[in-house]
Amino acid sequence: MNPKIVGFEELSDRCKKLRDAGKKLVATNGCFDLLHVGHVRYLQGARALGDFLAIGLNADSSVRELKGTRRPIMTQDDRAELLAALQCVDLVTIFPQLRATQFITAVRPAIYVKGGDYTSEMLDEEERAVLKEIGAEIRLIPFEAGYSTSRLIEQICKPRPQIR
Repeated sequence: MNPKIVGFEELSDRCKKLRDAGKKLVATNGCFDLLHVGHVRYLQGARALGDFLAIGLNADSSVRELKGTRRPIMTQDDRAELLAALQCVDLVTIFPQLRATQFITAVRPAIYVKGGDYTSEMLDEEERAVLKEIGAEIRLIPFEAGYSTSRLIEQICKPRPQIR
């Protein structure tokens, strides 16, 4: 397994050492099912905001609760490995909860990033409270137009003319 994929305890320990060394930690979370260019650009943008990017990856069970019983397409281990392979990603941890509160508490980021489909008011109340408590700045990165996992799934399932 990729050494960038860690459990909560190691995530918390490593992030504390980085904060103590004066590094600016950036955190984000999501399902990242069927990783696509929009995800990659989003993560590159998030990483550019600080010195270190930690990702909280929704476990398969929470993806099912959030997206429905036909998701995820890819297992949590495969999704974690793909994310960890990206140069802009420093650490990945998988969390089974619906909310990212425990992940945020473990990282204690200077900056917490969400995609352009969110507003700070749309963030979960519990997550917002933790972010306020630790003094994290909330930044929204606009989505890349035309890229989404749902759209990708539709394209894959749509009949196409034969390519010669």
